[in-house]
Amino acid sequence: MDMKSKVLSLVIALVPAIYVSGDKAEKEPVDYVSPFIGTDYHGHTFPGPYLPFGMVQLSPDTGVSGWDWCSGYHYSDSSIMGFSHTHLSGTGCADYGDIMLMPTTGELKIIPGSKDNPDDGYRSRFSHSSEIAYPGYYSVTLLDYSIRAELTVTERVGFHKYTFPADDAHILIDLAHGIGDTTIDARMKIGKDKIEGYRYSRGWGDQCVYFLAEFSKPFVSYGTWKNGKIYRGQDRESGRDIGAFVDYSASKGLILVKVGISFTSIDGARRNLEEIPDWDFDRVRAEARSTWNEELSKIEVVGAEEEKIKFYTALYHCCY
Repeated sequence: MDMKSKVLSLVIALVPAIYVSGDKAEKEPVDYVSPFIGTDYHGHTFPGPYLPFGMVQLSPDTGVSGWDWCSGYHYSDSSIMGFSHTHLSGTGCADYGDIMLMPTTGELKIIPGSKDNPDDGYRSRFSHSSEIAYPGYYSVTLLDYSIRAELTVTERVGFHKYTFPADDAHILIDLAHGIGDTTIDARMKIGKDKIEGYRYSRGWGDQCVYFLAEFSKPFVSYGTWKNGKIYRGQDRESGRDIGAFVDYSASKGLILVKVGISFTSIDGARRNLEEIPDWDFDRVRAEARSTWNEELSKIEVVGAEEEKIKFYTALYHCCY
């Protein structure tokens, strides 16, 4: 098999399963999109979900420095440092990666660690065989923690679904994290089941992203960190190198997190969070798929399967 045939086989393998309608299998435009196309070599794309021209681009970050990591993700990597809510696509210049969450278990770690040795921090190894991505949805298994992470979105809200094993669970928010930029100032405040704050950063340009994260279960305990020092029980923090963690007791279970963002204020993030009034992850995921199918269906393509894959994936990226 020549290289062109190998690449085409990989692309086809990554396309989501055919949806069945009635007695026959029938593909819709959304089924021809593979978000992994462009995440290798010098493509500068990311596999996580977003809606057409939406504010939120919720995706895994595997690296934050180097030209091939302008989008925060590269297919050559084997570990994930977390899931952030803003990403660039195809720019050739790095920025964003705002408001990163990372679910973990066991010992609390507050630095991401290195690709060479993920055990140094909260990074987790993963396998591409566990990844699923299609418009409006992404999921992966974090091997070091046996956590299944699933992501979907509305226009202004990232929706996380974490399935934990029977172990002490933590969810981190690292406000020092960014892709090719520098945190200038950040603040956060922790409530019984919410965290709010902002991250002001300087990269390709200056920006401030406000957020409100709401959790499906109250915290058992919580704390912050600053400049590498942990402060258990502290409910607010400010500075450049800061973060927060929340803890849950050792019990296998599901924790959902909704994160509304705004470029104007925390009140704006709070209003945007109203886009998801409940905790129905599957409904939001289905609506995201439907939104994408409606957008992509504006153009109908007749041709070979591989040509449809190329076209609808390219159209998907054009609606970033």
